[in-house]
Amino acid sequence: MKTFIIIGGSKGIGRAITENLLDQHNVINLSRSTPAFNHDNLTHHTVDILQDDLPDLEQADGLIYCPGSINLKPIGRLDLDDFRSDFEINVIGAVKAMQKYIPIIKKGNKPAMLFFSTVAAKLGMPYHASVAAAKSAVEGLVKSVGAELAPTVRVNAIAPTVTDTELASNLLRNEKMISNITDRHPLKKYLNPTEVAQMASFLLSDQAASISGQIFEMDCGIVSFKI
Repeated sequence: MKTFIIIGGSKGIGRAITENLLDQHNVINLSRSTPAFNHDNLTHHTVDILQDDLPDLEQADGLIYCPGSINLKPIGRLDLDDFRSDFEINVIGAVKAMQKYIPIIKKGNKPAMLFFSTVAAKLGMPYHASVAAAKSAVEGLVKSVGAELAPTVRVNAIAPTVTDTELASNLLRNEKMISNITDRHPLKKYLNPTEVAQMASFLLSDQAASISGQIFEMDCGIVSFKI
């Protein structure tokens, strides 16, 4: 049984990852909201990743950083504070968590760290300038830190397409929008958080012992295929 620190494990993809890990691992959740579920293997700390000091922890075998943003506006309507805000939650929060917990993670059992990008970092999409810039920085961080921590700690990221979460609810708010998003993807679907959680659990597991510095596009075909 390993111990994983998850930042933002109460909602959305983070919640799905937490629930997926709990039966076989200890999970320490750091988030602003308390999870709406209990488990003997779950410990929660109420923390705002950007405002609060992170708790001291004695041991961990991995870190999962889930906070993100979907701030979609034309470039002319994005002000500098939009870019700063997206960079803070996506990049600075991740750096803060890494710098706090890498010392204990390096002592863990075959440790790994996992972060989140977006398909918009690879596929040019209108109105995604701010989030694409921030998530592109996450991808660079994954590769650089992965190289720095090799061979001790593996570092990877998942780049999902639209996922059925509260964060993406504005993109899926009616049947027409759901139909349009479904049709845009060659696999004629978008993601469920459980699918992402299963990929996350694999990348954190010893089965992925040879994988580091990679960005995995869970894209339902939208990046790679033109059909």
